[in-house]
Amino acid sequence: MRETTPFWLPGLHAARRPYLLARNRIAAAVRGWFAAQDFVEVETATVQVSPGNETHLHAFATDLIGPGGERRPLYLRTSPEFACKKLLAAGETRIFDFARVFRNRERGALHHPEFTMLEWYRTDAPYEALMDDCAALLREAAKAAGTTQFTFRGNSIDPFDEPERVTVAEAFMRRAGIDLLATVRGGEGDRDALAAAATSASVSIAADDTWGDIFSRILAERVDPHLGLGRATILSEYPLPLAALARAKPGSDQVAERFELYACGVELGNAFGELTDVGEQRARFAAAMAEKERLHGERYPVDEDFLAALAEMPQACGIALGFDRLVMLATGAQRIDQVIWTPVVDIED
Repeated sequence: MRETTPFWLPGLHAARRPYLLARNRIAAAVRGWFAAQDFVEVETATVQVSPGNETHLHAFATDLIGPGGERRPLYLRTSPEFACKKLLAAGETRIFDFARVFRNRERGALHHPEFTMLEWYRTDAPYEALMDDCAALLREAAKAAGTTQFTFRGNSIDPFDEPERVTVAEAFMRRAGIDLLATVRGGEGDRDALAAAATSASVSIAADDTWGDIFSRILAERVDPHLGLGRATILSEYPLPLAALARAKPGSDQVAERFELYACGVELGNAFGELTDVGEQRARFAAAMAEKERLHGERYPVDEDFLAALAEMPQACGIALGFDRLVMLATGAQRIDQVIWTPVVDIED
């Protein structure tokens, strides 16, 4: 179904309605699970100083107009992460947010310009606790949807089975025969070493590919097709060059406390043992924005208030999970707009 066809046409709505009612049941079950775990639900602001400082995410821009007509550029958030971490700095210890988030230049079966991101955080807990949370929420979603199987495009999982846990290095060796960590030293990736390994594994690369680009090519071609099949997969210990907002694994200069959750071949969640080193986070933001400007000709400001809060934030772990995707898998829907009550209008051809 194309979103240019009005979603409110009775026949189309009737076809989508079972998915939407299941969405409501799953949301209620998730809220109940978090309440039983002593989490507090929060509602963070949508309009932010910075939408997030990730290289490949594109935000919606707007202006704050004061009473005198003065303007300040602001953005619709791509994630509630900055705001949630400010609440951790304020003293909250277990929080979750059903956050409406916005990402431009994203549209497809699994992508929508506006969608719901379920984020939750635990202070003073190892990031492995989030792995257990993920397994529990898959079960809760399945029970609420009245199913024993998640499906998408011919792939399926048993949501009641414990997720497979595999490190990125193990997955690269198993699926591509590449010793990934041999190309990481002191937190940096050796581009030439990874390029040689990719070529030996018959993965095509471009002359101007960075270490991160080559990593992504190998991941997409050799690793991703095997993730989340039969049962969910937790892919952990991402290399430090791709740590984003995650801290390094204690005692390691090669991998970070970061994992991603996959089910039915679909990426569902991205989790971090949260970085609280302000200087390191500022440097990562700078590097990401320099790369964004190189690739896309734009950059976003740094939220200095977030960095100030980060200095006061306790040790914590957190995860962002695509709630609409979770509903899709639990209901068997094939497009994300089938599980969104009022889809955003599409650009007509």
